Amino acid sequence: MVSGDGLLVAVDSRVHRVPAQVKLVALFVFVLAVVSTPAPVFWAFGLYAAMLVAAVVMAKLPVHVVSRRLAVETPFIVFALLLPFVATGPRIDVLGLELSQSGVLGAWNVLAKGTLGVVAAILLSATTAPRDLLAGLERLRLPATLVAILSFMIRYLSVVSDDLHRMRIARESRGYAGGRVGHLKAVAGGVGGLFVRSFERGERVHLAMRSRGYTGRMPLLSQAGAVRSQWLEGLTISLLAVLIAVMARVVGL
Repeated sequence: MVSGDGLLVAVDSRVHRVPAQVKLVALFVFVLAVVSTPAPVFWAFGLYAAMLVAAVVMAKLPVHVVSRRLAVETPFIVFALLLPFVATGPRIDVLGLELSQSGVLGAWNVLAKGTLGVVAAILLSATTAPRDLLAGLERLRLPATLVAILSFMIRYLSVVSDDLHRMRIARESRGYAGGRVGHLKAVAGGVGGLFVRSFERGERVHLAMRSRGYTGRMPLLSQAGAVRSQWLEGLTISLLAVLIAVMARVVGL
């Protein structure tokens, strides 16, 4: 099941137990390997996909959760489908359609690499709680100010969403139906009011923190690090991806 803690899927698996800093490094290395792989080397992308499927199964993630979250990739899919029709260069015939050869290859490049990257990001978000992600970034020496900003953003995202929901109910209770250009003024005014309210809330929170001894640095979220075995286990797929990327480039040459 999906918990209320961000995008976390609350199940117990080996992937969930890997420290967040290890998974963050693993995601970065895996995406770097995928992006650096030449597009025409199709077998490499098949191996990447197989490794990701194995990781999703090991993480016990429901198929419907992964497929639903893949919807975020829709704009890139639309762009990729248009490429063969708008790109220039030599043309090829595919199912009676005259398509650009470079456009077809570019569409494959966008779809393959984009989908693999999105699935890898879904795997990270579904197996790691937001607080653990922040602790992992902290362990990776991300500047403390950025960690604090991300922490407050995650903490107050639900508060701002609730404000937006209440404002929508208030507009509809006063006869707002939407769908007209004239109603954009009401929507813009609501967005501006929400911004001012959020800014004022931030000032009040900052004053409350200062009155409680805040010195500009948040307390550490976690003191626990990752042992060597956890790093080896967490980076297994990423290191294999790097090896595949190197082999793909050698074969491509």
